Amino acid sequence: MTSTDLSSIEAWERGGAYTTFRGHRVFYRREGSGPALVCIHGYPTASWDFYKVWPALLARFDVIAPDMLGFGFTDKPPGHPYTLVEQAELHLHLLSELGIAEAHLLCHDYGVSVGQELLARHAEGLTPRLLSITLLNGGLLPEMHRARPIQKLLASRIGPLVSRLSGPGRFKRSLASVFGPETQPSDHELLQFYTLMERGGGKRAVAELIAYMAERRAHRGRWVGALLKTRVPLRMINGVHDPVSGEHLVERMEQLRPGIDTVRLPVGHYPQVEAPEAVLAAFLEFTAGVDARVRG
Repeated sequence: MTSTDLSSIEAWERGGAYTTFRGHRVFYRREGSGPALVCIHGYPTASWDFYKVWPALLARFDVIAPDMLGFGFTDKPPGHPYTLVEQAELHLHLLSELGIAEAHLLCHDYGVSVGQELLARHAEGLTPRLLSITLLNGGLLPEMHRARPIQKLLASRIGPLVSRLSGPGRFKRSLASVFGPETQPSDHELLQFYTLMERGGGKRAVAELIAYMAERRAHRGRWVGALLKTRVPLRMINGVHDPVSGEHLVERMEQLRPGIDTVRLPVGHYPQVEAPEAVLAAFLEFTAGVDARVRG
């Protein structure tokens, strides 16, 4: 288990490595031993989102966590047609490069849609074996996604202007608004999130990446179908105070997939940051059961 303090993004980067995907430089961290686990982050942040649960995950898993194109320490090419489909292909490329034949998935926010595309490809026999998938708050059902005002602005024609004019104060207020009322991020965490977002042309990329909301609608049949039909063991861990994808999403998923394995937490949109110990308990209990069945 790492003993490094991971509360700064500088420490996070020092423990990582870089690879290349379609001509772009991609940052990732890989540590630990055991069954492979891929952590897929959200928007507009990066793999550092998992820093609080990282040390405990390393005790059980070989953990791989890339920053996707347009995020964090990875390249943010201007004018790139960012898609969730390509982000799924980035993960498959990295797993192939690392020789990973089977893995658990832990997905958050934007990353849940990447996870849904991976589930669809898994059903088609086009991925490594997926041992399980755990879904933290994200837009699993596009019709249930309650976009924040800033997201709507970024998705509009004036999105590029809005992103250029946004500074740290507006970013911090907007991000804090999706956290739970009793589990607000610290000023230090908000600064780290902002710095990761802004580096390397990130303010421009935020407006370009927002196309994911329309992509979710376009691929609804494929991605929701994969979610409802998959035989991959699945658990939802949801911060119910999330105004974007909280209790209302869980209730709808329970209607669409009766018996779905759900864990509700009294937090907001970033449960792995707001309640890391509770997330770990739910995730480790779930995956331990899956691994026991695999070994049996």
